Amino acid sequence: MTRQSPLSESRELGVVIPEPTPIATKESPFSKTWPHLVAGGIGGMTAAVLTAPLDVLKTRLQSDFYQAQLRAAREAVAGSANARLGLARSITYHMSETIQILRDVHRLEGFRAMFKGLGPNLIGVVPARSINFYVYPTSKRVYSQWLGIDATSPTIHLASAVTAGIATGTATNPIWLVKTRLQLDKNNAAKQGDVAARQYRNSWDCIRQTFKNEGPRGFFKGLSASYLGVAESTIQWMLYEQIKASLRHRNEEIIASGREKTWWDRSVDWMGNSMGAGAAKGIASILTYPHEVARTRLRQAPMQDGQPKYTGLVQCFKLVFKEEGFIGLYGGLTPHLMRTIPSAAIMFGMYEGILSLLGAKH
Repeated sequence: MTRQSPLSESRELGVVIPEPTPIATKESPFSKTWPHLVAGGIGGMTAAVLTAPLDVLKTRLQSDFYQAQLRAAREAVAGSANARLGLARSITYHMSETIQILRDVHRLEGFRAMFKGLGPNLIGVVPARSINFYVYPTSKRVYSQWLGIDATSPTIHLASAVTAGIATGTATNPIWLVKTRLQLDKNNAAKQGDVAARQYRNSWDCIRQTFKNEGPRGFFKGLSASYLGVAESTIQWMLYEQIKASLRHRNEEIIASGREKTWWDRSVDWMGNSMGAGAAKGIASILTYPHEVARTRLRQAPMQDGQPKYTGLVQCFKLVFKEEGFIGLYGGLTPHLMRTIPSAAIMFGMYEGILSLLGAKH
């Protein structure tokens, strides 16, 4: 006689043996985060290409050389102007200078000059955005698990944004230094008919000269200002998270009410994240912009009487304020906002779209 298995005997007797329960494993905060790496890189690359001319303009307006030219032009035009009109005239001149420099770059240096520094910019943007968009959500998961706090908490957002900003700034500062110096390397050939007038032939030549003249530490000039700029990315991420939460809550209320979405509701769903990212970037940029000027000056490394004009972050702020006044700390703000607001909207819009396409968690 064939002997039945214990499981078969138990079923005949009406005894149910429960199936073994699988042991739950805690998901690693580093798992399934590659879509953020890819989405951030693609979004940053697209935004950088589309806004490259404004990035060149912004960098030049931040530089010491162009600010000296602009001060001379202002004094010549407004030599006998009423002092009470100083601020209004400064704003007017700033807008006209922005348009004039953009026109002159194209006229004197050619169309390609509008994209000067785009090569190292793209080399920097892709890893920078990839690192930032990877580290931020990963940090949210890590801190949430370590501290036992919900990932939607502002405390988690703050800590994650600071971590992402520091990691990104440290890893990519050498690339941004090369980009800045290439953008400020005026194309004197257009004025003098002498190609040799340019200091750097290309990105590799800039790297070689920087290493030869300044050593490895030369590639990290402006890093202190970059760390100060972590405040900007932190404010941006926290504002963006709040805007996203408001949009999500609004959508949940519409669904709960059972009413049909209007064209406006569908437009908000489609464009809400992009518009929110642009608004968050604009507010963060205005609040923290002086660090951009300081960072550009430190990377530019101009000389005065045979010595570096700017020797540190605090000294740079003091000297710029002393020589150029408060408005000098906001040199290039107009093209900066013209570039960064649409850039942020494009970048975050693509980031969210690619994550949704890949079915990744936010």
